[in-house]
Amino acid sequence: MVKHQPLQVYERQLCLSCLTGIYGCRWKRYQRSHDDTTKWECLWSFILFCTFSLLLVWFYFWWEAHNDYSEFNWFLYNRSGEWSDGTVPILAATAAGFTYIAFLMILALCHVAVGQQLNLHWLHKVPATGPFLHIGALAAVTALAWLVAGQMARAGKTRFQVMVLLIYLSVLLTLYFIPLSITSPCIMERGSLKAAPAIIGHQGAPMLAPENTLLSFNRALQRNVSGLEADVTISLDGVPFLMRDRTLRRTTNVRRVFPDRQYDDASLFNWTDLSSLNAGQWFLKDDPFWTVQYMSTSERWSVGNQTVCSLEQMLKLAAKSKSSAVFTLHRPPANHPHRHDWVNLTLDTVLRSGIPQRQVMWTVDSNREMVRNVAPGLQQTSVQKLPLDTLHHKGISRVLLRYNQASAQDVRLYNENNISLTLCSVNKPWLYSLLWCSGVPSVSSEAPQVLRKVHYPLWLMSPDEYCLIWISTDLISFAVVLGIFIFQKWRMSGMRSYNPEQIMLSAAVGRSSRDVNIMKEKLIFSVDVFISCLDSHSDGTHSLQRIH
Repeated sequence: MVKHQPLQVYERQLCLSCLTGIYGCRWKRYQRSHDDTTKWECLWSFILFCTFSLLLVWFYFWWEAHNDYSEFNWFLYNRSGEWSDGTVPILAATAAGFTYIAFLMILALCHVAVGQQLNLHWLHKVPATGPFLHIGALAAVTALAWLVAGQMARAGKTRFQVMVLLIYLSVLLTLYFIPLSITSPCIMERGSLKAAPAIIGHQGAPMLAPENTLLSFNRALQRNVSGLEADVTISLDGVPFLMRDRTLRRTTNVRRVFPDRQYDDASLFNWTDLSSLNAGQWFLKDDPFWTVQYMSTSERWSVGNQTVCSLEQMLKLAAKSKSSAVFTLHRPPANHPHRHDWVNLTLDTVLRSGIPQRQVMWTVDSNREMVRNVAPGLQQTSVQKLPLDTLHHKGISRVLLRYNQASAQDVRLYNENNISLTLCSVNKPWLYSLLWCSGVPSVSSEAPQVLRKVHYPLWLMSPDEYCLIWISTDLISFAVVLGIFIFQKWRMSGMRSYNPEQIMLSAAVGRSSRDVNIMKEKLIFSVDVFISCLDSHSDGTHSLQRIH
């Protein structure tokens, strides 16, 4: 039996949109979920908490060390030979990092408070952008060569310097060879790219017209979708109709027509009452996708006069357009008169609509064997990730999953065993491109008008091209690092070539104050090196006294 969760009643909630949008880039209502947070996302939430705790301790340490900033700067000067306030970049970076992580922590806690699923959006992009992240990390580590080379150019080599150099070289070599472990579906030969995934309009085109209405389905068909998808509920008198929410408050004018029943379950209305409701005015009033302003007067009139759509109407439209039809059927509540024959009613509606059976994806798991015997032509579809043996035993030839439930290995496995996979909630071009490269046959989307504009994956490169980019990047990085180390060594050796007599002489002949200041710094550095050398002798104290 398919487990269906009650969907929340939609009201315009700006705060909730900002909360889920900033944290996970889920600005739209359909992108939110009240499902339990996955173990993977829980792990990342724990890592986020640990990072926040460490930054909090680090920030507190630097705040309490305010009295010792001068000593810290002097320590840096003894190491580098140049005077600068090293606390400024550290404090700025610490404050920025702490603020950012603290903000994410607040958003995560707010997600928990309102019962929203935690989902950091950027995690879904890592497999697609791995090669570019590698180039960015390599550029950052290459830039650090300036600081490391400055440390190594000093005359005296300490254990600390050697340790820094070894750590730096280890990180650099790791980044040089890490592409060997980077995989992405978009690194492939162009000739191996399969056809673009077919697009199924979930609830039609709900960004262009009210969801689950004939106008919405027609708008989707105008975008050349291959199928239509909807959510189906059984009315009190046994008519399957399209409704996603548990109640009618969000998408109809039930509050005005039946104010005393506005909180009743949608399945407790008969079809006559449902047909009398308006299912389009809410779209003009709430403008959930900010598209009403672009509609003409006639388009607004059409939107405002939509009614509740029955399953039979949608199936007839799909049959006329030769499109496939898939629907999720919600079982009526316990006190409903059709609690037990809901599957039979829906199957009778499908057969009565006249749509060819091969165009219907049947997702209801209850009484599947009976359905197969009565209508053997229906495409048996599972909405659960089941073993291949189970799928073949039940005669299931299609699988309908959310896009984050199927890995690249699952896609290959399904394709090899002639199981057609459809992934839901695919609304962004980058995700559509990634699934295209992965070989996914079809996707279900609430933004078909957006995906139809993607005529080719957003990025695609052959293994040879990626290898060329990898090697070129490594060679450029190596050349830059080597050049920085040579320059720093030359620079520091020139610093040691000055002596006190040169500096006093240059000041006497009127050399620019900038040059004099530079040479003064070099003199201080030379004295510091000289004192360090004297300290290395066993009788360093007596030697210093002789100098003074």
